[in-house]
Amino acid sequence: MNVNGSKPPRDTVVAEFQQRFGEPPAFLVRAPGRVNLIGEHTDYNDGFVLPLAIERAVWIALRARDDSEVRVRSVDFSEGARFDAARPERGGGPAWGEYLKGTAWALAEAGFPVAGWEGVMAGDVPIGAGLSSSAALELATARAFAALSDGDWNGPVVARLAQRAENEWVGMNCGIMDQMISAVGVAGHAVLIDCRTLDATPVPLPTGTAIVILDTTTRRGLVDSAYNERRRQCEEAAAYFGVRALRDLTADVLELRLDELEEATGHRARHVVTENARTLAAAEAMTDGDAAALGDLMNESHASLRDDFEVSSEALDAIVEAARGSDGCYGARMTGAGFGGCGVALVERAAVGDFVRDVARAYQLRTGLEPKIYVTGASDGASAIAAEARGG
Repeated sequence: MNVNGSKPPRDTVVAEFQQRFGEPPAFLVRAPGRVNLIGEHTDYNDGFVLPLAIERAVWIALRARDDSEVRVRSVDFSEGARFDAARPERGGGPAWGEYLKGTAWALAEAGFPVAGWEGVMAGDVPIGAGLSSSAALELATARAFAALSDGDWNGPVVARLAQRAENEWVGMNCGIMDQMISAVGVAGHAVLIDCRTLDATPVPLPTGTAIVILDTTTRRGLVDSAYNERRRQCEEAAAYFGVRALRDLTADVLELRLDELEEATGHRARHVVTENARTLAAAEAMTDGDAAALGDLMNESHASLRDDFEVSSEALDAIVEAARGSDGCYGARMTGAGFGGCGVALVERAAVGDFVRDVARAYQLRTGLEPKIYVTGASDGASAIAAEARGG
């Protein structure tokens, strides 16, 4: 979601709700997008990822209905969606509505209550940039249903259900990372997630650094087919070596037998095996406060994604190189599924202003494109705010 106005999305949804319904919302819910520091294409291989929940989020202002219907107005798309949460049906509305329907379906299938509600939503997570606007929408929807039921919130459980919604309802065969970090993010920290067990360990961002998101403003036209192809190649490599997932394959065994695999499949496997090792090393570097070591690992990750996994692009390479050429940058890499979208850089906080200016200029000179650059901290995961907690 991406609000095009000047108001923050929280203020937007509250004002729009008041205008539409003549009273304040009963609840506000939010769920953040994410940027992944390191650990790319490892989640669906049962591996390790190190994302953080960003300060950009999807917000929904809502109140309960006395039936099972959901009616929601999107400020960003200037249109509405409505469906029966107890019996959702595919199609018949805007594409973004399928994420809400799928979440309702997955929650109901798991035995969670899905009471009806009506409200307004808006967000500032750029769409298609690799910052998980879809996961933010799914988790905000799940939070809306949870707010009405007064039940306990179990982030990993709900994340699994949101992933199921995207896999089985929407049809995108994503891993668990995006939904997990949107559910369990911790302010000031990245979170090391074991994508097999869903163990989540907060890891502090290095002191004196900032995370800078580098949006190439190119979008991922080939991502669906390419993503599914790479996932299939990873599964083929795991099956060949007789392991449950590439997370279980050691670097020593892979190097000894790499030439037994078809060349592209071997390269995919090598990326995943080495990326898992880099991700664990990055968490250690962050625990030690070693920004330089973290930056080096991010640089190595980009090279592996570019050369072995082959999911970078000219624009991503250009913006990463522009970032590395700027003073104060410890490291930079593409982030997300690839073929467009965003890079991410670890930058000395005191140098952020010059960094943003220099990278924008260098990237535009090289590509003719104007990037969008966001400085972000790490935020908490999905949350609900009762009207009483806001003082009405």
